[in-house]
Amino acid sequence: MRIGIVYTSVSGNTEELARLLHELLIEQKYRSQLMNITDFPVHELAEYDAIAIGTYTWGDGEIPIEMEPIYNEFKGLRDKKMVTAIFGTGDRFYPHYCGAVDTFKNALKTNTNLAVTLKVELLPQKQDLSKCKKFVELFTERIQTSLQ
Repeated sequence: MRIGIVYTSVSGNTEELARLLHELLIEQKYRSQLMNITDFPVHELAEYDAIAIGTYTWGDGEIPIEMEPIYNEFKGLRDKKMVTAIFGTGDRFYPHYCGAVDTFKNALKTNTNLAVTLKVELLPQKQDLSKCKKFVELFTERIQTSLQ
């Protein structure tokens, strides 16, 4: 089983969230690769059984430029066996709070087996831990279901 967590982060908020989710997966006895998008070979996307994408939102709700190649790869992918999840951080000050998460969600829901989404305000806090645990629970349940 090949599981990846691929993220991008400018302020460090999304990276912190990605690391937290990675640790929660480890606690559940799942091995996953945690990678910044700059280290992820997009052409190997189809080799993953499950992948969680983490992104911040840029400008007026857009996907950051460094995430466009993987987003486009997902748009062209037709693999309902691949379990996916999307998470991100954002600031409610902006009109399209975590807009990149929503954009990714639409592509993943159409082209993969989307398990769960998660939006966190700025840096993950103690009150976000239960949402993060639920995210991992739903993600791993979907992975288990896909193996049957």
